[in-house]
Amino acid sequence: MDNPRELALKSLIKTEVSGAFTNLEINTTLTRADLDEKDSALYTVLYLGVIENKIFLDYVIKKYSSIDIEKIDVTELNVLRLGIYQLYFLDKIPDYSATDECVKLCQKRTKGFVNAVLRAFIRDGKKVELPKEKWQGVSVMHSFPMSIIELLRASYGDDVAYELITNAAKENELCLRVNTLRTSTSELISELTKREINAIVSSYASDVIKCACPISKITDLLESGAVFVQDESSRICALALGAKENEKILDACACPGGKTFSISMDMQNKGEILACDLHENKLSLITKSARKLGINVISTKAQNAKEYVSEYESAFDRVLCDVPCSGIGIIFKKPDIKYKDISSINNLPCVQFDILSNCSKYVKVGGTLVYSTCTLNKAENEDNVTRFLEENDGFEFVDFEIGNVKSKNGMYTFLPHVTGTDGFFVAKMKRVK
Repeated sequence: MDNPRELALKSLIKTEVSGAFTNLEINTTLTRADLDEKDSALYTVLYLGVIENKIFLDYVIKKYSSIDIEKIDVTELNVLRLGIYQLYFLDKIPDYSATDECVKLCQKRTKGFVNAVLRAFIRDGKKVELPKEKWQGVSVMHSFPMSIIELLRASYGDDVAYELITNAAKENELCLRVNTLRTSTSELISELTKREINAIVSSYASDVIKCACPISKITDLLESGAVFVQDESSRICALALGAKENEKILDACACPGGKTFSISMDMQNKGEILACDLHENKLSLITKSARKLGINVISTKAQNAKEYVSEYESAFDRVLCDVPCSGIGIIFKKPDIKYKDISSINNLPCVQFDILSNCSKYVKVGGTLVYSTCTLNKAENEDNVTRFLEENDGFEFVDFEIGNVKSKNGMYTFLPHVTGTDGFFVAKMKRVK
């Protein structure tokens, strides 16, 4: 059997050194590792827990380390993070066990240093005195960089920003989109109940099921194509597009394909969907998944969404622009997003605007254009759409009401602490001339 702590350490180092994505790293590790269910859970908790709380953990380490944190070797630094995380956040692991297991992960020359830091923290009663300034304290306690805190405050005000930050790490239920081409929501609820899995129908969409279980419990349902993973906010985005049978649809930035599949099912697998993406290799995953789901109306093409294609001019009944974004709305699922250089976000609104402007040309008169992101940043959301309409009088907002979601001026922002979903933005427009 593999050691879950050692695997967590390797994954943390890989993420820090080479920028591995957390979701992909977990899937790869658990696929290859020899772990039982209990140790798989421990590996996941340790790996994600350290990443989610890295600013807090480093704050504690700085207090107790005799070496500047910048000079600590990457291996020992992540061992210390693992140790402090277990000591502070995991009450089911005894202090002596957390310390001893971490020391075992160190090289011989650094065992004493790591042991000293962890035991000093224990001797102080594991108390952490946060910075007195409110937002600095919030930054440390919830491990949010000040740059993202300031962005959220500027976009939504102090009260909403605080709620978004303090709720970001809460565990969300698994959301499954029912493949209505093959089965029904009631049949799947019945199947999950037989497996003693607590499952309920989403209040937002009748073909989405929320269940409290690890994904490993429903692997067979995923492999059979009975369901696929899709958050409620993403499903609402697909529903807002309003696709009908025998229409021609463009999904301009389609990968990984969840919205494409949902739209296909809304069309009863009748019509045409062109799924485009910049990367050819990603499109093959859409083709493979569509086959598993029994969908045959999707064709794929590697295409830069900013580049004009004359044959697409006014050719589609509906166009979805689910544009590349900063991903701030899914930080609780992918905590590594928190630590990206904020400057990498600065050019995104321009890229997104170019995609929206170009792909709008492909909508037929009377057709529908939907713009969406999985971020919470008004520069990428409302500001982009408002600018687009100011510069394009051939389009106007269209309000939509789906489940508990009711748009205002054609736009809706999913705030996780309010909706219990991913952070998400949807805008619906109609081409009028």
